[in-house]
Amino acid sequence: MTTKKNQKKNILIVGGAGYVGGAVTDILLTMQNRYNVKVYDNLTYEESYLKPIDFVFGDILDTKKLKKELEWADAVIWLAAIVGDGACQWDEVLTKKVNQDSVGWLAKNFKGRIIFASTCSVYGAQEDPNLKETSVIKPLSLYAYTKHESEGLLKNSDAIIFRLGTLFGVSDAFSRVRLDLVANLLSARAVIGKKLTIFGGSQYRPLLHVKDAARAMVDAIEFKKTGKAEIYNICKTNIKILDLAYQIKKIFPKTSIEVTKVPFEDTRNYQVSVEKAKKAFGFNPVYTIDDGIKEVGTLFLNNRIKDFNNPRYSNQSFLKDVFKK
Repeated sequence: MTTKKNQKKNILIVGGAGYVGGAVTDILLTMQNRYNVKVYDNLTYEESYLKPIDFVFGDILDTKKLKKELEWADAVIWLAAIVGDGACQWDEVLTKKVNQDSVGWLAKNFKGRIIFASTCSVYGAQEDPNLKETSVIKPLSLYAYTKHESEGLLKNSDAIIFRLGTLFGVSDAFSRVRLDLVANLLSARAVIGKKLTIFGGSQYRPLLHVKDAARAMVDAIEFKKTGKAEIYNICKTNIKILDLAYQIKKIFPKTSIEVTKVPFEDTRNYQVSVEKAKKAFGFNPVYTIDDGIKEVGTLFLNNRIKDFNNPRYSNQSFLKDVFKK
């Protein structure tokens, strides 16, 4: 760990080869005059890691190996997790170990700055149009539950906790794009000519471009704070799923939309406030929903993704096959 004033800080990105990690590493690669950067990842979704950045192949459950890297680090950006409601259902015991127990271990074994990726899914289904960090928590899934429990495990740490809105957009030129996220999925289906079937559509989601999430995490390395961990909601906008579908149709006019009254099995419905983040560090996301729609659309228009149905692009589908082995 660095100690001298003005010496470059050592930043360890745990889970840095993933969807969010791709954008985080791209930003930090432009800041090598300030930071030494290292990625620690088990390459769950990748066959190799070719970015020009120090890399350690390792699992977060291998605490002996991870502890050595923590001794080097001044700050940790913790992105490692089994992400998504569906993905977490395949092995609930492993999910708890990865998403929750590992964070408890981190809190006990690392005293530097921790930047932690939580989720706005912790709010569950609520009618309040202005959910704040102090609002009632109603997790509806194991994923949301483990994230909220992890927030509590970090409460006495030097931690910045971001409750991320539902992400969208293309992260970087290396990491796989996720097509199991609502804006990305609907955009992809629209471009390849599939009808968008919207179940209900009145449910809200707070959306956030993956690159804006990454920028907030990098900025958080230098946040000034005292005492306990701080939690921030971050998103670009709260939008109804049906309104999102029609926004996609404006960009890809040939898109057909079918609305059914049959409720979607995912009962989450929440709108969040980002006023705390705005006041604390001037949070101001720059990427719009249209930016993300066009990014994903361009991948398919230019045939840069060969197989829309490849399980690799969905956490739930991919991990189902992994856990069967």
